[in-house]
Amino acid sequence: MEERLYDLVFICMPATPEEEINKLIATLEEAVGKHGAKVEKVEKWGTRKMAYRVAKQREGYYVLMVLRGTEGDLIKELERRLRVTDIVIKYMTVRLDEQLKRQQKLVGKRERRARQKPRKTAGATSGAGGGTSGGTTPSPSPGPAAEPAAAAS
Repeated sequence: MEERLYDLVFICMPATPEEEINKLIATLEEAVGKHGAKVEKVEKWGTRKMAYRVAKQREGYYVLMVLRGTEGDLIKELERRLRVTDIVIKYMTVRLDEQLKRQQKLVGKRERRARQKPRKTAGATSGAGGGTSGGTTPSPSPGPAAEPAAAAS
């Protein structure tokens, strides 16, 4: 089975002591280890203002965990633990490897299109000579703003 990459972001109550947040992170890391996965990175973003109220709170303590694993049950277990933990007010898990595959597929399509025939420009399709005849470019005609100035003189 292929390895999957996940981002897990959860928000804790803003008044939660740092020790409790560290304990929660340790229990999540332990659960990740039991499922044969590994934690790539843990970032504590600190207390930030939220866009809207969640659980009657305007601020929350944000934590990001980047996970790499092969079992799908891992995410179910982590989300179950976050759901029953009182200090967590919101969480979200995003599977990144699907996004990365989609981006690589789009880049491949763009590269294949670029390797094909170059696109024709509007000037190359206008005539047999490939441009204007005579080698001179026509001067722009004076617009309506130029006429009143000539009449006033």
